[in-house]
Amino acid sequence: MPNQLPFGERLQAELGPARKVHRLESSPRSRVWRAELSGTPMVVKHLVDAPEADERYDREVTGLRLAARVDPPVVPRLLGTDSANRVVVLELLEHRRPREDWLIDYAAALARLHAATGPDDVGALPSWSDPTTGDIDSFLGLAGTLGVPVAPGVRTELEGLVDRLAATTADHASSHALLHGDPCPGNDLHTVDGVRFIDFEQASLGSGLVELAYLRIGFPTCWCATAPPAPVLDAAEAAYRTAWRDLTGRQVPDDLTDACAGWLLRGDALVQRAQRGTVDQLARLPRRDWTWGTATARQRLAHRLGVVSELAATGNELRGFGQLAAAVRESMLRRWPALQPLPAKRP
Repeated sequence: MPNQLPFGERLQAELGPARKVHRLESSPRSRVWRAELSGTPMVVKHLVDAPEADERYDREVTGLRLAARVDPPVVPRLLGTDSANRVVVLELLEHRRPREDWLIDYAAALARLHAATGPDDVGALPSWSDPTTGDIDSFLGLAGTLGVPVAPGVRTELEGLVDRLAATTADHASSHALLHGDPCPGNDLHTVDGVRFIDFEQASLGSGLVELAYLRIGFPTCWCATAPPAPVLDAAEAAYRTAWRDLTGRQVPDDLTDACAGWLLRGDALVQRAQRGTVDQLARLPRRDWTWGTATARQRLAHRLGVVSELAATGNELRGFGQLAAAVRESMLRRWPALQPLPAKRP
């Protein structure tokens, strides 16, 4: 029955029987309902049987509890849990259509979410997974397939990038931000009281730069890839930096080159989650394009290449990689001249 909640006796005893049950849209990995419990509207989420379901449930609950430290809130209140059935009960929040400059409030809320955790929380969630040498091989293989020569030293630059990202994640003194894991438009609720984040199934601890880079690199894990106008993007990044500094007393590094380059290397960030880890997505791309949400894989990659080539042009550590990114992008645009930029607005 689509409206039958997996609502055990303990949750009923704590929250009351569920009435006025209505199924809501959700990912294939979960079922979500709106219901009234003791006359109060709430959201009930059930993580269905699937690979890693227990781990995703633990991340969701832990992420929500850690984020609940933030005041004013950045997540719905967690009202009840049932680990045996992988059920969470959340405060119901009414989402309003975001403003044109929604990214600014979003970025400030993201910084506040990241600041919820500190060194004492290391181990509460898995550490962020960085790109690997396998990702380097895939990207350089793509360049070769497109006929773009790889200059001497580029592989060394990329190996240095992978080492720097891994070292940052391993440094518990500076890499303990509460990362949402999938901070996409749609996983943010714009309420009368501010932005709230939902769906913490991929929550982890790491460097907040990983998710700050989402804004500039085009929301890489999201069906709704977007490239905001430069003035809004700059204002949003400034809002993030201000919120982080106000909460932690620390400055956010100005340079996002490494974080954005890390996303460029990830071929798996061209497909939805169920398809990740299955094949080399960058190797598929010269043969065929595919649409995921608001953009195609080639659109997404062309945008990321442009971002990284521009950022790397002003530094030294990835200058060769930046030039390679620009050349790969030029090759793509020659081969597929109809490629369009990413949408500027969220759907």
